[in-house]
Amino acid sequence: METIKVINYVIMVIFFACYAYQFLYIPIAWLKKQKPLPKGLLHRYAVLIAARNEETVIGSLIESIKRQNYPADRIDIYVIADNCTDCTAKAAKSHSATVFERFDKVRIGKGYALNYLLGRIKKIYDAYLVFDADNVVDKNFVREINKTFSAGYDIVTSYRNSKNYGDNWISSGYGLWFLREAQYLNRPRAVLGASCGVSGTGFLFSRRILEQCGGWIFFLLTEDIEFTAHNIANGEKIGYCPAAVFYDEQPTGFRQSFRQRMRWVQGYLQVLRRYGVKLIKGCFRGSFSCFDMLMNIAPAAILAWVSVIINIASAIFRFANGADVLTVLSSIGQSLLNLCLTVFILGLITTISEWKQIRCSVWRKILAAVTFPLFMLTYLPFTVAALICKPEWKPITHSKRISVEELACSGKERSL
Repeated sequence: METIKVINYVIMVIFFACYAYQFLYIPIAWLKKQKPLPKGLLHRYAVLIAARNEETVIGSLIESIKRQNYPADRIDIYVIADNCTDCTAKAAKSHSATVFERFDKVRIGKGYALNYLLGRIKKIYDAYLVFDADNVVDKNFVREINKTFSAGYDIVTSYRNSKNYGDNWISSGYGLWFLREAQYLNRPRAVLGASCGVSGTGFLFSRRILEQCGGWIFFLLTEDIEFTAHNIANGEKIGYCPAAVFYDEQPTGFRQSFRQRMRWVQGYLQVLRRYGVKLIKGCFRGSFSCFDMLMNIAPAAILAWVSVIINIASAIFRFANGADVLTVLSSIGQSLLNLCLTVFILGLITTISEWKQIRCSVWRKILAAVTFPLFMLTYLPFTVAALICKPEWKPITHSKRISVEELACSGKERSL
């Protein structure tokens, strides 16, 4: 029994050694502020929206983009209705977007959809903005992210909030994670001059980046992480704009969440296989951004697998030899308790600092902080399943149609 305790202790020490620097991000986020940026040039943007069966929500996104505090003639909206079986294309056209349709049952996924869309845009733009169809965008989003682009960043990520944070423990788990990513990962990175991470939607990339990559060439299950790893490994610096705010809809069903997060784990593994060596070489060249990216795609999943496999094997062996059940489980329980306590503290800190940004009632904010460790703990079975199940991309169903104005009003009312 002492052996398994030692192994679990070693795994815990390695885990904290890998991620201790992220705890230092917390006071940096509190104490250091990003410098305000000048207005900059009024660049010309193409908005790219990849949508699959999103007729219910896509209109709200398009309208929020059309209402930007930015010259309307400097923004064009493009939608790729990808393998749709509903009226997504018709709905997007009714809101005056330029729409293309794609039907391909072999090359499935957002990466292929973006590649198809970019191949059909003939106009020349300074940069491109990528959104998921379920998003809605704050009226100052383009104005603010334009400042960061004008400051010299050819890739920029933004502040990701949630439309349905208070629906249940699953949606709040996602929402809290994305808020932590914005405030306590990307913000400190930007302050320190390191590269930030792109998270699926709400990001900008310049025409130079597109040309340098040879088009949109990112087709793995997590094309956003692939895009981030590729550019960091090649020396690009990804900026962060905290004033560019958007909202997206989080899954609420466990089965849907299971499929999505298992795909994320599988996608991280794909990225690790493709870019791991390049990132390691970058670490030896002294690139902190390469080290940071490597830590975000490698150790957590690997350590989780090692821990689960060793503990299950130990439990089976000891059960077979008549060991006491409680004795066998105590070591596993202690490790999980330490992990849950750490996650709870991180979630609580994020909840307190982002309290005014979270759009739900007070008691749901508190409950979300309490259930956040459970949400993160469910990654353990997802991680194991990722080793067994076949990698595949499946769409997420969205139905939360709400405007930015309605979100703002609901936030004020519920905070009273």
